[in-house]
Amino acid sequence: MSSTNNERVALVTGGSLGIGYATASMLLKEGLKVVICSRRQSELDHAISELKEIGGDRITGKTCDVRQYSQVASLFQYVENTFGGLDILVNNAGVGLFASVADMTVEQWHTVIETNLNSLFYCCHEAIPKMRMRGGGYIFNIGSLAGRNAFPNASAYNASKFGLIGFSEALMQEIRYDNIRVSYILPGSVKTSFRGADPNDESANWKLMPEDVAQVVIDLLHHNPRSLPSCVEIRPSKPKK
Repeated sequence: MSSTNNERVALVTGGSLGIGYATASMLLKEGLKVVICSRRQSELDHAISELKEIGGDRITGKTCDVRQYSQVASLFQYVENTFGGLDILVNNAGVGLFASVADMTVEQWHTVIETNLNSLFYCCHEAIPKMRMRGGGYIFNIGSLAGRNAFPNASAYNASKFGLIGFSEALMQEIRYDNIRVSYILPGSVKTSFRGADPNDESANWKLMPEDVAQVVIDLLHHNPRSLPSCVEIRPSKPKK
């Protein structure tokens, strides 16, 4: 990617909250143009209003349910129409629903798999041709250490995150000679509203902050292109005993 930062365009899915919001904020501070998406218009509007204080007219967004391919295609067309292309994709949108296999509904299973795994294919399928037209790009898939470590009542979530790793590994090998880099990031516990947690709960200060994960994205963008850190695991330094 030879473009200067103020010419580069990034898309962050699930960019209105948590890790996605922190990543969008840091990308704006780097001088990039950024598009975020969210399923909820109110959350999207609030995030863009705040992010404009950093990026001005370099930040915009569109509602999108990443489970729906037609909406994903429309999102990528919006990016193209607004900023003229795409250089960086951060697949961050995700959801966690937790129940035993016997108790989980079919609808809950589909919600998790379609949000956390199907959306990766949809977004990458749309992104790759646009990045090839720009001479390269970078795709970041935000996973979880749950993609390596299964635990009870998380069959759908574990399956989606294990799948993210396999998908990312295959994709990395498919497009590396197109000058498109692929890295997947596996955070441990992050202090966000995930699973209904209170992000202001001080008893959870031992967790990673969203900015810690976002910083990995920024660091990888600056990494010497001679080598590719295809996977980065990041976890709290001192988790609860």
